[in-house]
Amino acid sequence: MSSTTDSPAEPNRDRVADLERLAQSLNLTSLTRDPLKILLDQSEQQGISYSDFATRLLDAEIRARRDRKLTRMLKRSRLDRELDTLDTFDFTKRPKLRAASVRELLDCRWIEEARNIICIGRPGLGKTRIIKALGRAACEKGFDAHYVITAKMLEDMQASLADGTFRRVLRRYERPSVLICDEFGNEPFDARASNFLFRLVSARHRKAPTVIATNTGFSSWRSIFPSEAQAVATVDRLIDNASILNFTGKSWRAPKDGSLDNPED
Repeated sequence: MSSTTDSPAEPNRDRVADLERLAQSLNLTSLTRDPLKILLDQSEQQGISYSDFATRLLDAEIRARRDRKLTRMLKRSRLDRELDTLDTFDFTKRPKLRAASVRELLDCRWIEEARNIICIGRPGLGKTRIIKALGRAACEKGFDAHYVITAKMLEDMQASLADGTFRRVLRRYERPSVLICDEFGNEPFDARASNFLFRLVSARHRKAPTVIATNTGFSSWRSIFPSEAQAVATVDRLIDNASILNFTGKSWRAPKDGSLDNPED
């Protein structure tokens, strides 16, 4: 892309200014002076074609827009912006958790299939890390996700009755492509909370997936609901068309001497 008639300094600055002006007029917001100069200098040094330069230019804008969109989605999702990838998750410590099965979920086909994901295991086994990784994968694929502590969600619904905003609050949790409920069942549900939960689960059933992390196995869920009928009605809808991930092994939160290691489920 170089020319033997170009002056080495001033014309190059003029080209950068021209490109920046044109980029701004087209709302290509990432193509500011510094990245444009880098792209132009690299292209001239490498002697690439005009079509390759244009491709690099547009690729830079597309990547920047994708990154900004992901940042916005992660902020709205309430997920951590900086999350460890599953590459550093030690699956050898979780005997019943197949690494291949979990990594396969990162393709997010389960979202299109409206298939729930339920992670069961005692505290400190990595359930929250897995569900957040699935949430991030969803955002990277363009699906909106919403992470919430289950008790906080039910408190929001309860409080909304007082100011008449219940339908709006319920829609907040019905609407996301992926709803991620952490610490499900850590506290028993009273009758009203159970009704809220049943209504939400029913609204999302086979329409949009719900991801749950719970310390309590299905056989013990009756104890966290006020009645067996409410437990059965909610559980049936949650486990229908669901993938169940069982977390066993020793807790990563236990002291190093292992004196408080959790036994396997």
